[in-house]
Order: sequence, then structure tokens, then C-alpha cells
Amino acid sequence: MANILFYTITILIWGSTWLGIKFQLGMVDPAQSVAYRFALAAMILFSWCLVRRLPLRFSRSEHFYIVMQGVFLFSVNYLLFYLAELQITSGLAAVVFSTIVVMNLLNGRLFLGTPIDLKVLMGGALGMVGLVLLFWPEMAAVNFSGPVIVGMLLSFAATYLASLGNIISARNQRRKLPVVQTNAFGMAYGSLCMALVVIISGTPLTIDLTAPYLISLAYLALFGSVIAFGCYLSLVGRIGPGRAAYATLLFPVVALALSTIWEDYQWSLSAVSGVLFILCGNYLALAKKKQSELQRVPQLTKMPVDV
Repeated sequence: MANILFYTITILIWGSTWLGIKFQLGMVDPAQSVAYRFALAAMILFSWCLVRRLPLRFSRSEHFYIVMQGVFLFSVNYLLFYLAELQITSGLAAVVFSTIVVMNLLNGRLFLGTPIDLKVLMGGALGMVGLVLLFWPEMAAVNFSGPVIVGMLLSFAATYLASLGNIISARNQRRKLPVVQTNAFGMAYGSLCMALVVIISGTPLTIDLTAPYLISLAYLALFGSVIAFGCYLSLVGRIGPGRAAYATLLFPVVALALSTIWEDYQWSLSAVSGVLFILCGNYLALAKKKQSELQRVPQLTKMPVDV
């Protein structure tokens, strides 16, 4: 039951973060916004750890892998996606990001020795077809020129880094490193990484003190980072990187459902067909064997829901 809750929370929160990200773009450099977001998220998590008296001592080798998780999952991948979406549409970026399902399966096999589940692979393929249908008007209008190719390459690079971050988190959990504390340090390291990017690039330090920016920053830090990443990475440890990554195919569905309310999005036949493909793929990837993978709770990690 806990895994179903984690899965649902992850999808709903990350499917809604596009609203917050819209208010982050403009006055503040993207690298700075990413740095602010994860610095605030890290402070929230460290405060939680202190209140709950959770252990925060790790060895140097453990910190090395936590740094890698922070760099791949909480900083550079976000910056690359920001840069990519200056060249390509969000729909095309979502389709590229959907390949993380396959990447997680392959990287899990390569680095963790996890068997490749053909049902998850087939479900991921259905989901990717569904995303193409969901964003078909955008896809059909794409002119695959130089800037678009650059944007797609940046998206693939960002997706692969995120996949490596997933695998490192799974590796850390296999070695009994707790999700909450590793996320706290990882987000702090990710924020520092982005701060270094800002310093090296010579970008002037800015902050937008308007209510929309600050409220969206708080939402992205608390909900989009602390809670959603806590739930998602717990899923990575519990049901494996491949099945957990399938949640990423459902984010655009939630985003478009919200866009229907907020931006009068009009559903087309291809979009409805795309949703059906995604849901069928989701069923195939997460269907019961002898015992449901979403119901089973291995003792890799125990994380409170109310992080």
C-alpha cells in the first residue's frame, strides 16, 4: 500500500510542477533557480533530520556516491533540460525524457546486475508511443533543424544523467543508506554544483522577490523536491529503477489535465489515444505476477510518508 501511495504522490506532484516552473523562468538565470530550489529543499530536509534526530554521519566513500547522486539527479540534468527547452518544445522534451524507462532498465542491468523485465520494456515502448500521440501536433510541427537537434541531444544527455542518478540511488539503498538523509546531502551538493556553474560562467547573482517567483520556488522545493523525490527514490529502491521510471510517462498526462482547467487545453483524438496507450503500458509494466510489485515492500529502506 505504501508503494501505491508513493507512486500516486510522485505522479501528481511532478505532473503539476510545470505550473511552478513557468513562474521560475524570466528574470533569474536557470542555474541560479535550480541552485535556490535545491538549497531550500536541502535546508528543509536537514531540519527534518535534526527534529527527528536522524543520523547524518557517512563515510567518505558513501559521501562520494551521494555527491554523484546530487550532481546527476539534482543539478546538471535540470540545467541541461532548461537549456534544451530553449530550443525544443516541452512536448518533444517529454518524449525524449520518456526514454528513461529503457535507460533505467539497461543501466540497472549494467551497473546493478538487475535482470531486464520484458514486460516493463514493452510497457515502456507502449508509453513512448502514447507520448508521441499525446504531443503529436507539436511533433508534426517540428522542423528538425540544427537548434532542434541540439535541444534533443541536450535532452538525451539530461535524461541519461537522471537515469544514472536513479541507479546510484538504488545502489545507495542496497547498501542501507537512508533516502531522507542521502537526499538532504545530495540536494545540498547539487545546489553547490549549480552555484559553481553560476560563478564560473560569471552570471550576475539575482533573485526575484515577487510573490509568484517565491511561492513557486517554495512549492518546487518542498513538494517537487523534498516530497516527490523522497517518494520516487523510495520506489526506485522498492520496485526497481525500471518500474519506478514508468511514473515519468504519466507526468505529461497530469500536466495536460491541469492545463485543461488552467489554460483551456483542447483534447484531440490523438491525445486521447495517447493516454490510452500510456495507461495500457502502465498496466503491462506494473501488472501482478504472483504478488504485485507495487504492493510488495522489501526492507531496502523505510521512509516516512510525511517528509
